[in-house]
Amino acid sequence: MSYHKELTIGLFGFGVVGEGLYKVLHQTPSLKARIKKICIKHPGKKRNAPEELFTDDKDVLLNDPEINVIVEVINETEAAFHIVTTALKNGKAVVSASKKMIAENLPALLQLQAETEQPLLYESAACASIPIIRNLEEYYDNDLLHSIKAIVNGSTNFILTKIFEDHLGFQEALLLAQQAGFAESDPRLDVEGYDAVNKWTFLLTHAYGIIEEPLNILFNGIQNIQLQDAIVGREKKYEIRLVAQAKKLNNGKVAAFVLPQFVTSSDHLAFVKNEFNGVVIESGFADEQFFYGKGAGSFPTASAVLSDISALRYHYRYEYKKLYHHQPLELTNDYYVRAYLSFDDLRFIPKEEFEWIEEWHASESRKYLVGVIHVDKLRKDDWWKKNNTSLILMPQAIIESVDIRNLKRKSLELAGLKFEV
Repeated sequence: MSYHKELTIGLFGFGVVGEGLYKVLHQTPSLKARIKKICIKHPGKKRNAPEELFTDDKDVLLNDPEINVIVEVINETEAAFHIVTTALKNGKAVVSASKKMIAENLPALLQLQAETEQPLLYESAACASIPIIRNLEEYYDNDLLHSIKAIVNGSTNFILTKIFEDHLGFQEALLLAQQAGFAESDPRLDVEGYDAVNKWTFLLTHAYGIIEEPLNILFNGIQNIQLQDAIVGREKKYEIRLVAQAKKLNNGKVAAFVLPQFVTSSDHLAFVKNEFNGVVIESGFADEQFFYGKGAGSFPTASAVLSDISALRYHYRYEYKKLYHHQPLELTNDYYVRAYLSFDDLRFIPKEEFEWIEEWHASESRKYLVGVIHVDKLRKDDWWKKNNTSLILMPQAIIESVDIRNLKRKSLELAGLKFEV
């Protein structure tokens, strides 16, 4: 076998990403990779490729001995899992863009990669054009990786930009995102944070060796954010972003979540707008490094698929170094966050759950507070997602311990003085 492996591709899906990949491959003949067959769901539809390339029989691709790479860019999780696992078992390398399928089946996929010794690459499943998985895999040691925060969903970022900068309504901004090919076919996956937390699930594996179910990670989307929240943010010189974050705490465990957050005007993520994604990594000696690129769309996502295909020529595969060659780190919910909370009715807000409240504002139409609350209290109840309530983390939101403040409170109370917040 030559060092530069010849690639014959079976492609599943010819939507926004699949067609983008087809066009990109035609513009990169030096790659020496060709698509032999494309499996689609609706064979009668007119497509911008020769008709003889298409079939609706998945086994034509999966059982063809000449096809040595399966590229899967479809939207159906169960079908994608069947395609990927069958391809690996049949001795084929796989490139996938299905973040939900990967996030929900990562342990099984890890085991199958080990058993078959076949590579499964999925750079396009997170941050599209930004090569974040490869960088986390190859560049950062988990002992030196202090934190990673990111905008990983281009659709919600696009919607927030259109609402708060172009003053569009939520539904109008969402429709624009769908028309541009940025949003999932089911918009709830983007808007309510499911897509972002799915991506964050396997990025945590490559960053810290953590394997966790997506729904065990604290998350929410942008569905409850109000124009009033943006006004308050602007008064404080903040922008609103849907931020995925992971931080190594002093006890060696990792705090991780995906939540709306205020970011300061000097924060790298404040510059990330429209369908772009951004990743800020803080490490032991390099300080902060910022990755920026388009996180949605046909060609940006296809470029990541193309990068994985190219890597297969050199027999590249993920080593999962943080999982197999280091001591994997552990997620924890034992920490606090500083959060802004806006709401219509105080009766639905459990004030007693907060360690302290730093700020309070009330008007006839809308009220808000800024306070500190233990993450476990957010995980165990969903009051902060209901009754038109909007929760947005403050900048530098993570607080590891409130002991010093509570000691100060107690000592002042013993002295007969009131503790001011």
